[in-house]
Parts: sequence; C-alpha cells; structure tokens
Amino acid sequence: MIKAKNSLGLVFFPAFDWAISPTHPEREERLLYTRDQLFEEGIADIEGIQFYNPIIAHEKDIQRVHFCVPNVSSRVTDSHLISAGGAIKAMDAVMKGDVDKAFAMVRPPGHHAQRVVYGDRGFCVVNVEAVMLERIRQDYGDLRVAIIDTDCHHGDGTQDIYWNDRNTLFISFHQDGRTLYPGTGFLDEFGGPSAYGYNINIPLPPGTGDEGILYVLDHVVLPILEEYKPDIIINSAGQDNHYTDPLTNMNFSAKGYAMLNSRLNPDIAVLEGGYSIEGALPYVNLGIILAMAGLDFSNVREPDYDEEALQQTKRTTEYIKKLSHLVYSRWQNREKLWAEDIKGKDLISLERQVYYDTDGILENQTQTFISCDKCSGISTIDSQSDGGYHIYAITIPRDGCPRCVDRGHKIYKDISSGNYTNIYLQDRVNDAYLAK
Repeated sequence: MIKAKNSLGLVFFPAFDWAISPTHPEREERLLYTRDQLFEEGIADIEGIQFYNPIIAHEKDIQRVHFCVPNVSSRVTDSHLISAGGAIKAMDAVMKGDVDKAFAMVRPPGHHAQRVVYGDRGFCVVNVEAVMLERIRQDYGDLRVAIIDTDCHHGDGTQDIYWNDRNTLFISFHQDGRTLYPGTGFLDEFGGPSAYGYNINIPLPPGTGDEGILYVLDHVVLPILEEYKPDIIINSAGQDNHYTDPLTNMNFSAKGYAMLNSRLNPDIAVLEGGYSIEGALPYVNLGIILAMAGLDFSNVREPDYDEEALQQTKRTTEYIKKLSHLVYSRWQNREKLWAEDIKGKDLISLERQVYYDTDGILENQTQTFISCDKCSGISTIDSQSDGGYHIYAITIPRDGCPRCVDRGHKIYKDISSGNYTNIYLQDRVNDAYLAK
C-alpha cells in the first residue's frame, strides 16, 4: 500500500444545489470530474489520506468578515455556508493535529467577495478563506498567516478584507488586471496604513507558463515567506492559470501546479477558480493532492499537453524577471515607502467603485482608516449601491486598543440612522456584531 509522506485531509463539496445557471462555467461539474479522477487513481486507498465531511458555517462566522447588505440571510445560501464550513473543517483538522495538511475542494468560490457584500461578483458571495481563517483565530487565538493566491484573477476580495492587517500577509500573482477581470492587483496596491507593504501583487503578462510562475515563486514569494515567517500558509488555489481555461490567457500546466504546491508547501489549500472542467481540474487537483501528500507527481499529465507549444516567449521571461526584482525590492523597502507615503497621516481615505458583475449592481464606496499608535486603528465604510442601500460600517480590529474600542462604539451609537438605510459595527475585540 502507498503511504503519504504528509498526512492529508480532503474536504469535498460540489454544491449540487447551487449554480448561477445550468451552463455557467462555475457549476457542480467543476468537482464531479475531479471526483471521478481521484477514485480512478485510487487516492482514497492511500494510507494517510482521509476524507472529511464539511460542516455548516454559522451566520456569526460570516459577520466576522463581511457586512452583508441588508443581512446575511438575504445574501448567503446554505451552499455558501457549507463551502465556507468545508474550509473551516479542513483547517481545524490541521490545527488539531489530526493531519499535517488539508485541501478543501469546495464551491462556490470566494476570493472576490469583499468586506461589503451586496451580491455576487466574480462568482463569489462569501470569502471562503477569510471566513475560515477568522473562525480558526477565534477558536485557537491569533495567528501570523500568509495567504498566497494563485488564481489567475486578482484576489481583490481577500486584499480588501486584509488590507490593514499586518498579521495576514497577502500575496497574489495573477494575470495583469489590464487584461482580465477584476482589473485590479497592481504594484501600488500595497496595503493600509498599519500594514503597508504586506499586500503584494504580482501582475503577470498573458502567456505566462510554468517557467514564469515558478520563477515568481522562487524569486519573490518564497524569499518573502522566509522573512515573514508565518505560522500558517494558506494557498488560495485557483486553477484558471491553466492553458485550457476558457476565461483566461495563461499557459500553466497540471505538473506546474503540482511543482508550485510542492515548493510553496502550504498547510491549507482552498479551491478557488478554474473553469476547464474536463481538461484541467481533474489533473490539477490530482497534482495538488499528490504534492501536498509528499507523493510522486511526475506522471501527472494532461492528454493534450505539449510542452513546446506552451513555452513562454523570451520577451515574457525577461519581463517577469524585471517585475520580480521590482516587487521584491518594494518588499525590502516597505518601511521607507511607508515613511514616504503614509507616515504622519491621521486619516487615509480610499474612494472606489465596485461592480457586482453577476448581479449587475454598482457600488460607490469610501473606506477611511483612522491611525492609532497603540493598534491597527478602526476603519469605516460609507457605501451606496444603485439598488437603494446606503450603509455605514465600522470595524474595530482584533488588536484594537481600549481607546479604539470605545471610539468605534461611540461612532456607532452617535451616527444618525436617518442618513443611512443600515449601520453596522464589527467589534473583533469582543467578537460582537451590531446592526441597526
């Protein structure tokens, strides 16, 4: 019998009862072909690999992360709660020591879901990784965490949630936002005033293949992780960099994904995007599982794989090398850049528009970060959607000092409900959520 070098927990949830439409790329078949592949390869018979059933996340788990407008029950389905619960179950198994690593193969995905949720954008309503992580932090205490997002689309939701949290390093490498949804993820998106430099984007050119993505991993991501020294590494494991994906323009292979996972060595992987249902996902998921288990993945290969045809151009290679040098240099000089761009500012406000492409909702939002020399400082969101909602939301961070706790509650108490349809307070110090 084959024995896994690393014990590995697998959570599988294809969400049979949820789809945007019967023929939409994000549908249950994304995982059904993977299931068939795993059973065909005998994954369930490998000693040290065990399957877990998902749990159902609670409404409070969602409220730690999101401001769902008008409330959680109106925006979040049971499938979303189970998808997030599957990830929670996977990470809990690692934290308990039941397994060395875990992979949550769940849907719907979540990394485009931001702090405010009016609806579905980028096929996402609930940020699965963030809900998972904040539940685990609540159960096990604070953790220094790195989230590495390898989806082809920029993880703008995870970036938004952890923008001002230096205990959550977020690194996203993705197809350049000038060429792909959601049109974000550039170098100057570097983090909030208390976490400047801890939000790192690596926008890659279309046509990037195994060589380029692995170069970024080796020359940017791994050196930064070595310096940051996280307690836990989470791979937001989107698979739409694959050369057969119908929504993107990259040339990554299943073996490349396996090599990436082997070198990154995450504690937790959570499935995100990936819409080549037959041509990519069964092979990529198999490669990730074998890599996480510490098993040989050298024979993982798509039937139509042609290494020569997928070779990236020399121009692309040179571009990626220069980009990698720039990104790593910015990381090394983050304190200097903070002094130039942030130091001395008591308030920092960000104005932006957010489009919910699936539901056709346009949001105008202003986030304000209030600096504090004792903690990360409170933040507020003034947000209005073209659906008629106008909300005000306050967040007191996990490390909030007594002064910021009092200030956050005072703002919530004093703000006039006559000007807003909904007012929310997220008090992470006391794990409390208030709404009026």
